[in-house]
Amino acid sequence: MKHTALLLAGVLLSGQVFSGGDPESSNESTAPALSYENSSNSSSYQSEALDQKLNLDYSIYDPWEGFNRKIFAFNDTIDTYAFKPLAKGYRFVTPDVVEEGLSRVFSNLGELVNIANDLMQGKFKQATNDTGRFLINSTVGLGGFFDVADNLGLPKNEGEDFGQTLGFYGVKEGPYLMLPIFGPSTLRDAPSRVIDQLLNPISEIDDIPARNAIYGSDGLTTRAELLKAEALFKGDKYAFYRDIYLQRRQYLVDDGKVEDDF
Repeated sequence: MKHTALLLAGVLLSGQVFSGGDPESSNESTAPALSYENSSNSSSYQSEALDQKLNLDYSIYDPWEGFNRKIFAFNDTIDTYAFKPLAKGYRFVTPDVVEEGLSRVFSNLGELVNIANDLMQGKFKQATNDTGRFLINSTVGLGGFFDVADNLGLPKNEGEDFGQTLGFYGVKEGPYLMLPIFGPSTLRDAPSRVIDQLLNPISEIDDIPARNAIYGSDGLTTRAELLKAEALFKGDKYAFYRDIYLQRRQYLVDDGKVEDDF
């Protein structure tokens, strides 16, 4: 059950662009909502779906909460009036098979980031798996549109990034940080994005408009994937994103090593 809840966290935080808008107004999913309730001026909340099922060793360190909430409000406004309508339009006009295929294409490009960080962490077996996935899906899978490697016994891993690599070597995450447009992060993870960006083959495209168009398409497909997940929560969205982000990051740094009482 804990792993299921963490999978939900991964879906919600898998992209660079975070979701926004009013989750209570969404009719795209009938799943029950997770309730997050504020007490006085505190950003703490109660969630039976997570608090009772997860037992992760993580702490909330948010000394810049006032600043972070302002950035979150800015991001939420941009999302409500720009990203979310675009994502809805994209889902409306794009067949599911095409939408899922394009998502896999961008995921396949991300395998190169995974491989580099696998090697930096000495995870050679995982690096071999991810290299095989990239080579097979890039060729037989038509650039990753089809996940042929998974059917051949090379499953997709949770993913690695430079922030996780730093965490692997004991670098603390530091204060929580809400980034404009990019969403939840920490003082450790935020600059690590630059390294991962340089490892991404998209950054090698010399044509700036084409490169930005690809980055935009990647963000759009990610945002579209989050539309249904919005109906799963309500209440203090800032606290929700912060706490579940920190839980998810700790889970990834620890390679999913959590105690399961179920």
